[in-house]
Amino acid sequence: MGKSQVFEARSQMPVGAGEVFAWHAREGAFQRLTPPWEPVEVVERQGDGIREGTRVVLRMKMGPVALPWVARHTRYIPGSLFQDEQVSGPFAKWVHTHRMWDEPAGGGVLEDEVEYALPVGALGRVVGGGYARQRLERIFAYRHAVTREDLRRHAAFAGQPPLTVAVSGASGLVGSALVPFLTTGGHRVRRLVRGRPEAGDIAWAPGKGEMDMVALEGVDAVVHLAGAPIAEGRWTEERKELIRRSRVEGTRVLCESLARLARPPKVLVSVSAMGFYGHRGDEVLTESSPPGEGFLAEVTREWEAATAPAQQAGIRVVHLRLGVVLGSGGGALAKMLPAFQAGAGGRIGDGRQWMSWVSLEDVLGLLHFALFTPGLRGPVNAVAPQAVRQEDFARTLGHVLSRPAVMPLPAAAVRAAFGEMGEETLLLSSHVRPEVAERQGFTFLHPTLEQALRFTLGKTREGPRFRHG
Repeated sequence: MGKSQVFEARSQMPVGAGEVFAWHAREGAFQRLTPPWEPVEVVERQGDGIREGTRVVLRMKMGPVALPWVARHTRYIPGSLFQDEQVSGPFAKWVHTHRMWDEPAGGGVLEDEVEYALPVGALGRVVGGGYARQRLERIFAYRHAVTREDLRRHAAFAGQPPLTVAVSGASGLVGSALVPFLTTGGHRVRRLVRGRPEAGDIAWAPGKGEMDMVALEGVDAVVHLAGAPIAEGRWTEERKELIRRSRVEGTRVLCESLARLARPPKVLVSVSAMGFYGHRGDEVLTESSPPGEGFLAEVTREWEAATAPAQQAGIRVVHLRLGVVLGSGGGALAKMLPAFQAGAGGRIGDGRQWMSWVSLEDVLGLLHFALFTPGLRGPVNAVAPQAVRQEDFARTLGHVLSRPAVMPLPAAAVRAAFGEMGEETLLLSSHVRPEVAERQGFTFLHPTLEQALRFTLGKTREGPRFRHG
């Protein structure tokens, strides 16, 4: 075994130690704390959460290799400390102690201490020395930022009771982040699933117009995210019909079901898209702007109109019109990354088209804000305050990755390769502003593009106080 080393990360938190501890103890904390560039899969869990004696089997990637990691929770002091140790895995030793304490002036402190020893042999050389320290700093900068901002967002509505929230599309980029965000905040989530439901899930078959009404009864709120992916290959007539039907018919089935409940939920947040505005050049667009033209604009109008049964039943309906969601774990950014990391990225077309983007973390914040803000209804643009030209997006992504971004993709090549889909998703220009969210007092965690990219790619220049020993 190599020599043991100690790494510490310490950050101020906006709430007391008890709330920090409770957040970590709730279902979903592991998922929220796992950086998107460090994919880790929970293979098996034996025991109760983070309590002493719980055993967890993980599968993690270290470079191109998938490695098993077995950990056991060894200490548990409610409200202040828990600890886990590696039983077997890539390190010769790994003991991770999580500490929380109150500050006299208010709030609390979160401290992560990791005592580790590098393995011997080739793997030890790969993860040795500076690489291991750098990797730990990236991971814990992300973890502490997520913990702090989640706690801040939940604290803003701490005076309201926890909700039971039904979520469709829970396995997608947004849904897979939203579910643990809500559960670590003390809310109960019930997934709308096709096929055989697991405990707590709600079965539905939107293609057949079917919904488990008994299981749906009693939910306080619904977040509707389901819909077939838009940017996957060329749009054949069959593909376009699938996109339309998955959104319009799925929304109609859901909203008709909600309207028939004995106690309908108070709020439905139904995600749509900025495609509502179509190609608008340099025009600045807000929620009061009229719809545009094109396939996506037409689908989005029908999509939003399909919520009418819920509105007529007295449910507060919010249409969250998503911009390009930036999360390195999926979606548009994940598709761009291989080319940019290889130094082969660049502008698309002439690069002058406006790109209205939003960080995944701010989508979660907007969804949460919409659930708890009674004055919010109707269309809400889920975009960052600062739209950018596409060429500026390419330049910023290259800068964050320390790669050149000078390989253009001509518009003619986009049209030849992707047809109508490329025209409406890659060449379309929409300069959208989040007027309603800002007027209602929503605070963006990542108002600038560089902030959003650095966070999701683990390139942030801000973080906890680190100590190596």
